[in-house]
Amino acid sequence: MVSVSIGSVEIPWESIVDIMLGKDAKKSWQYIILEFRLPKALVAILVGVALAITGMFMQTLFRNPMADSYVLGISSGSSLGVALVLMGSALLPPSVQHLAHQPLAVSISAIVGSLLVMNLILLIAKRFTDTTSLLIVGLMFSSFTSALVSVLSYFTTAEELQRYTFWSMGSLGNVSWIAIALFVIAVLVSLLIGVRITKALNALLLGEMYAQSLGVNIAVVRKKIVWITCVLCGVTTAIVGPIAFIGLAVPHISRMIFKTQNHFILFFSNILIGAVLLLFCDIVSHIPGTSVILPLNAITSMIGAPIVISLLLKRR
Repeated sequence: MVSVSIGSVEIPWESIVDIMLGKDAKKSWQYIILEFRLPKALVAILVGVALAITGMFMQTLFRNPMADSYVLGISSGSSLGVALVLMGSALLPPSVQHLAHQPLAVSISAIVGSLLVMNLILLIAKRFTDTTSLLIVGLMFSSFTSALVSVLSYFTTAEELQRYTFWSMGSLGNVSWIAIALFVIAVLVSLLIGVRITKALNALLLGEMYAQSLGVNIAVVRKKIVWITCVLCGVTTAIVGPIAFIGLAVPHISRMIFKTQNHFILFFSNILIGAVLLLFCDIVSHIPGTSVILPLNAITSMIGAPIVISLLLKRR
């Protein structure tokens, strides 16, 4: 309700409640609430849930508190896929160039990019026994994909470069109800699959050998985590752009508040905290009394980075 009430046009709380309940209200206010503010708030909830869950899965899979889809380069893979579509479309035949700018093409390219990077990281992970090396590999993938994006930026037009730049800043606005419906389906399916492997995640905390001794099929669990992470990260990156620190910070906040390592409890607490935190970041991004909205990625970084640093200092 706080998120929906904030904007350049001041709307009374009573009117907001009436609009949400389907009652008659001022037409312009109805349009603002139902077509702009409410979809934006729903997207914030979905993105917060998706990134928080992928962060928890990554930290458990790699048994590293600093792991998430952003640090390991999965978001960079999604960004590269989108960059190839938005800035590399000039290399395609003129007859199909317009198809590359469709929302569906952007979403598919983001998912494929995240899936490719994630599988490469898991393939390399088999050669390492320590997770520090794996995180370095993830950072190297991020650097490599950033270099490719820079090359594409050099050869692209100013209009395409500006479009990609604004996309990379992160924005919850201008998302259609159709895209939100697809996002809801992706999140719900991923959550239904994810909640069924929480028991296996508890076993993974003590190592793969211990989990196998309890009858956990490591290959199946890893495959489910990979697909959930890639789909959620890919769809999120395609719709709102790369959002940093939510997936890294929320699992730590959840463990700190609930003081447990039980993934069944953490699963639902991450859903709640992720949604609330991203809604809060969206509220902070609005400059009071103006129509200016700061880049969401900057706000999440400014809020998330101090949280992670304080947690590291607390745990020494």
